[in-house]
Amino acid sequence: MSRFRMYPAPAQQAALLEQCRHARYVWNLALEQWSMWTRDKGATPGYVAQARQLTEARSAFGWLRAGSQTVQQQALRDFDQAVKNFYAGHHRRPTWRRAGLNEGFRIVGSQASRVVKLNRRWAAVNVPKVGWVRLRLSRALPAAKSYRITRDRRGRWHLAFAVIPEPIPAPGTGGIVGVDRGVAVSAALSTGELLSCSSLSDREMTRLKHLQRRLSRCRRGSHRRQRVKAAIAKLHARATDRRKDWVEKTSTDLARRFDLIRVEDLRIVQLTRRPKPQLDRDRPGAYLPNRRRAKAALNRGILSNGWGLLVRRLQHKAAGRVEKVKAAYTSQTCSVCGHCAPENRESQAVFRCTACGHRANADVNAAVNIAAGRAVSARRETPVRVSPKRELQHATST
Repeated sequence: MSRFRMYPAPAQQAALLEQCRHARYVWNLALEQWSMWTRDKGATPGYVAQARQLTEARSAFGWLRAGSQTVQQQALRDFDQAVKNFYAGHHRRPTWRRAGLNEGFRIVGSQASRVVKLNRRWAAVNVPKVGWVRLRLSRALPAAKSYRITRDRRGRWHLAFAVIPEPIPAPGTGGIVGVDRGVAVSAALSTGELLSCSSLSDREMTRLKHLQRRLSRCRRGSHRRQRVKAAIAKLHARATDRRKDWVEKTSTDLARRFDLIRVEDLRIVQLTRRPKPQLDRDRPGAYLPNRRRAKAALNRGILSNGWGLLVRRLQHKAAGRVEKVKAAYTSQTCSVCGHCAPENRESQAVFRCTACGHRANADVNAAVNIAAGRAVSARRETPVRVSPKRELQHATST
């Protein structure tokens, strides 16, 4: 997806927000109809029936008629496709769109091609019911049939074209690399390189904690609370931009240097789930300690290092050259002699084999095992069933 920064005028920002409200209203109304289905009722209205209902609603309500029909109908098409993807098992269940969080709409068809290049740095796009909005040319304009306009929490507007970029060709050197993802070290390569994802500095983290404390003392609905939330969103957006920039540069570098890239097959959604409360049988109504705060810190570390985003971008840029291997025992197995024991992991960063005495960085040793692929699992005489708890322990150690 090719994304560009938009710079709308104040009047255009108000018009864009109005289009976002209309698209969100139509989406939530379609979701409400779909959610009210029960077995004793008939089938819920599909796209054709909902488009007919939208025409009747536009004739009855002037505020809805003032918006773009193209935007509103496309919201119905997007919801219909989301429902199909949910039933096919490709995506999760469609959820409600909230103001301030899900601000955006999509344009498909002849309207999407109305982009004019003004000069070397600037272009303009003709948005329905808004007019010509300027955008910064950070790369070449693609020949796309659709685009999506979004607004993030910081208030920045972006224009994203739905195009699939060409994959990066393999160098042809036959090189294989293993990538071990962790929390202390974002990515360790089997070549010995240790890569760290850029995040907020210590000074920025201190300011973020200060703003969060101020937010807890602000009255709900006040202007001060809105200003503090905007300052917090600015810091979070800065961290997100740095993480995406690191992922893009790292994935491009790996796709250009190696023919085959092997990563751990980690189920990140399951790894980042919050622990379930456990009832105390001896004390009715009480719960046992489940280390919720420690697990929350681990989840923040996993998500802030972009584990899933790195693999997805590698699969896009090095299509067909990314292989997932089992993560079991890669951090406990010696990459020299193949001895596997929990005692080999001396500490977070040091690996020392109790059989041959091999010493190395723990993350690099795991990356070498990942680069070996199935040879690591073949060293064990009997296959071992790996539980989600053991997989979580491995992710914690890495």
